[in-house]
Amino acid sequence: MTEVFLRAAFFGGVVVLSASFAHSAERRPAAPAAAVAPPAASAAAPPAASPAQIALARAVIVDSGISSSFQLIIPQYLEQIALSVTRTRPELVADLNLVLADVRPDFDKKVDEMIDSAAHLYAQRLTQKELEDVSAFFKSASGRKYVGSQPFLMNDMFVAMQAWSQKISVDMMSRVREEMRKKGHEL
Repeated sequence: MTEVFLRAAFFGGVVVLSASFAHSAERRPAAPAAAVAPPAASAAAPPAASPAQIALARAVIVDSGISSSFQLIIPQYLEQIALSVTRTRPELVADLNLVLADVRPDFDKKVDEMIDSAAHLYAQRLTQKELEDVSAFFKSASGRKYVGSQPFLMNDMFVAMQAWSQKISVDMMSRVREEMRKKGHEL
């Protein structure tokens, strides 16, 4: 039986879901991938974003809640380190907790690096006018409600996605077995 582990992230109103598949039976080789053509070279590089455009893009990232996703990473990584170390060295819990508390502020500051990187990416893809429109939305009552509802929607979508993906997985395998049976093969 296949287990599907889903991860969800919210990036600017887009739910990004990724799935990992764990097989309790033996692992089968992957099917060959289809050939993919290299992307066509773009005619011209986009113009450099102005400082005002980057500042506006940064505001969009903060107002949209995307920066919250970045901020969650630091405590999650610190927790993973704590679990990893103390699983085999439980005697280190007290000292490790002190060290993690000491280093966290330095790493919390690193979130700004990711916000700046994201701002540059947004500024490359969106014009000043588009960023102004997006910013206006996130500053509006509807935009604030949208951002505030995302954690609840994400949770609901995660639950729905689990049930949907499990059903699709079973239906797909049943269909493949049926089609292979028509060709004289039993899976």
